[in-house]
Amino acid sequence: MPLRKLEPAFHGRVWGTRNLYPWFPDAPTQTSELPIGEVWFETPEVPLLVKFLFTEQDLSVQVHPGDDYARLRHNSPGKTEMWHVLAAKKGAKISAGFREPVTREQVRAAALDGSIVNLLEWFEARPGDNFFIPAGTVHAIGAGLTICEIQQRSDITYRLFDYGRGRELHLDSSLAVSRLGPHAARRARNVVCPHFVTEPLEVAGRTSLAPPSQNELLICIEGEGEIGGQRIHGGDVFLITVNLDVVEIKGSLRILRTFLPRV
Repeated sequence: MPLRKLEPAFHGRVWGTRNLYPWFPDAPTQTSELPIGEVWFETPEVPLLVKFLFTEQDLSVQVHPGDDYARLRHNSPGKTEMWHVLAAKKGAKISAGFREPVTREQVRAAALDGSIVNLLEWFEARPGDNFFIPAGTVHAIGAGLTICEIQQRSDITYRLFDYGRGRELHLDSSLAVSRLGPHAARRARNVVCPHFVTEPLEVAGRTSLAPPSQNELLICIEGEGEIGGQRIHGGDVFLITVNLDVVEIKGSLRILRTFLPRV
């Protein structure tokens, strides 16, 4: 099928929420003992993973390995990702990288006593912001955020600090892959990296998309309308394939288009 709506998968997290409105007004939050923190979309036609994140509490301080380390240790790709902020409560922040260069010994000690949060560079997060988090970047997402995350299709996470919640930490693996300096995380409208490209698409009325040169995902982050004669609203993700003719989109919509880098 050249145009297909993907089905969401709901994942409970200790830091999640029971209120996913307006992206998922009918989400089955009671199917998990934990509040819902992540809603996943994936399909074999595009080797990327799209998530909607809902943070009622701070997430752990963590890092993801790159391809070489992940394939060696886990037989899996690494995890480079980006975040597009959909909603943010006043004062909500994310962190990415360190305020200044640090040593592995400093990071280990700070992870053990919790002061690692003071070593990190924190950014105010506002709706519409983009942040790029390449593998190896130590990072954290604060409470009060709704984020669309686009990433390599991997979920390997090493935790350095978890606010005393009792979950496993992975200090040795974290220190083996972590970049130990600052990172300019904030990005403009487009994110281009070796693993994916993400571009915004705004529809106000009607627009036509030419047949794609490769499979891609259309992530609706706001609004409602129609795509190829099917209803679309915030929280929907559609796959469009190279077999598709011109696709008509109408309504008032904000969409993220994401696909693999063109060779």
